[in-house]
Amino acid sequence: MAGQMWRAVAIFRILTLAYAAVLIFRYRHLYAHPDAGLAVLAVMAAWTAVTAAAYARPRGRSPALICADVAVAALVVLSTRLVDTVKHIDAGAPTLPVTWAAAPVLACAIAGGPIGGLAGAAVIAAAVIAERGAVTGSTFGSTVLLLIEGGVVGYFVRFGLRAEAALDRAARQEAAVAERERIARGIHDSVLQVLALVSARGRELGGDAAELARLAGEQESALRTLVSGASARPPAGGLLDLGSLLEPLGGSRVTVSCPAGAVLLADEGARALAAATREALDNVRRHAGPDARAWVLVEDDGAAVTVSIRDDGIGFAEGRLAEAEAAGRLGVAQSIVGRLRDVGGKACLTSSPGQGTEVELRVPRN
Repeated sequence: MAGQMWRAVAIFRILTLAYAAVLIFRYRHLYAHPDAGLAVLAVMAAWTAVTAAAYARPRGRSPALICADVAVAALVVLSTRLVDTVKHIDAGAPTLPVTWAAAPVLACAIAGGPIGGLAGAAVIAAAVIAERGAVTGSTFGSTVLLLIEGGVVGYFVRFGLRAEAALDRAARQEAAVAERERIARGIHDSVLQVLALVSARGRELGGDAAELARLAGEQESALRTLVSGASARPPAGGLLDLGSLLEPLGGSRVTVSCPAGAVLLADEGARALAAATREALDNVRRHAGPDARAWVLVEDDGAAVTVSIRDDGIGFAEGRLAEAEAAGRLGVAQSIVGRLRDVGGKACLTSSPGQGTEVELRVPRN
């Protein structure tokens, strides 16, 4: 977009140079020094070629050249007083460069935004007033137009560049998310299923295969965590679909049930629920027994979102969690209860020997 703007400045300068040439040739017989008028036109043409070539390259759009551009335009405006007659000037004759002098103001606006555009316009306007010797109706109008040009063009240039950058970031982010989701689907449909099968068969075989099953189970859990993070779309307006985080956790022994629609929750709360759910499922794999299955249910009642994790494993006796916490084993206390507490939610764990375990995680929307 920036390159197109600089090309527009070059085209504007060429067109206004042609207009200035027509006026100089038309009124040169009225000048006090006609040949000097042609010399000024030659300078304008040469400077047009210099700036067009320089501004075509990013490295050529230096502050020094832009300042020189403004200075050249101001000097060409002031040269009118040396070329034209006082009578012709006082009668309201245009300056030699006419609208050509506005091109540097556009360059300032593109390079420096509204402030740069207004600064360039102020210099050119001061030159116009000095050429007239007083503030007249025409010089006042020219000054206002130059200031509007510099300020408004500068503002819209900055706005357009920011919009273009935001659109580019959004397109790149969308492409990255789509690629991550594609990879995550492939992993979920192949690698995770194989790891789950190896873990299950290894536990059935026992012996040395049980250790292989344990390692496969750990890798499956770690990979599911990675996949769930990769497949979750970035928050839109600060909200994240909890289902996109939890559904990848399903597997051969884990069933995940989410509402048909998106379960939108604040990003921090959604990620806390997902992390606590993954920790609860890891506990099922480590402690519930080799044949244990787990079910994850997501409920959205409007005021809060609840995730229930239930398993049919061996369970544990009442008071065991308190004993573990007192002994310094803070896995559940920190990774589940503490994580939910940090986002204003709560976690409830119930279990009994031989009856499995149920973990209820609840995060309010407000």
